Amino acid sequence: MERCENETNCEDWMSRMPEELWDTSIFNLAIPGSHDAMSYCLDITSPLVRSESDTFRVLDKLFYCFTRPAIYRWATTQEKSVVEQLKAGIRYFDLRIAHKPNDPSDDLYFTHVIYTYLTVLDTLQEIATWLDSHPKEIVILACRQFEGLSEKLHETFIHLLKRTFGSKLCPRMKATLTLRILWALKYQVFLSYDDQAVERHEDLWPPIPYWWANQRSAEGLLCYIEWQKTKGRPGSFFVAGLNLTADRGYITTHPQESLRTLSLKNWEPIKSWLLDQRPGEKPGCLNIIAGDFVGLIPFCHMIIALNHKHLIPMIVSKQ
Repeated sequence: MERCENETNCEDWMSRMPEELWDTSIFNLAIPGSHDAMSYCLDITSPLVRSESDTFRVLDKLFYCFTRPAIYRWATTQEKSVVEQLKAGIRYFDLRIAHKPNDPSDDLYFTHVIYTYLTVLDTLQEIATWLDSHPKEIVILACRQFEGLSEKLHETFIHLLKRTFGSKLCPRMKATLTLRILWALKYQVFLSYDDQAVERHEDLWPPIPYWWANQRSAEGLLCYIEWQKTKGRPGSFFVAGLNLTADRGYITTHPQESLRTLSLKNWEPIKSWLLDQRPGEKPGCLNIIAGDFVGLIPFCHMIIALNHKHLIPMIVSKQ
């Protein structure tokens, strides 16, 4: 197998996995993920999402020319399109989905403080088309933090998801799922849905735990993840988030900074920590590892390379 040595040749990394790993549970593989995957297409002129406070709405209305550039700098977590992220090796997508207030249509958009200009439907169709040409690549779509969807609109959206991905959807099951099994059954999409509607649809998977540190420094972030690791890992998918978060006090007092500059400034210690991690079923092992600024920060190939640590015990046992 040709190793994925950088972000430019990870497009088919699952299909190029060593055969020795084809029977490893997908829950025990190291999988690169994208935090707030669709924030590269935020619409700076859109309204604030419904969950923002009344105080912030007043400030946004009074000081629009100051708040909007700041929102854009700090809410943008990605710069590459969803297809570019797929090509870079991303297989987990954190998707925040909402219906705009007073919108008579059923159109849904992605959010992070404000709404995107791309619709959910257009994006999902792009992903489905990409999967058609990459039949051995498997993605995990985490639909979460819904805003403004009625029960009826949830059902409409779920119908759209099923129509878009069809037989690619892997139904919820207790069996051990490996690359070999998923390829044989032609399943390419795990659809996690953070709403009670998940109970009515066997094609939907429950919400995937996301370890969010809510820290603005690498030190704070890594301390949090190490603390989570001491509690053991879930038995199914879970995400270790390498994304940093700045509170509004910090944002206000650092007008020249952005989430991009903060992420780059903290990358080296996170990189060193990442190289020491390993995937697997044991406590302390990781599964999905998500971050910001895919491509700009070269973490995809590093996460994929962690899977080769599975091979070391196999090699030793054969000696």
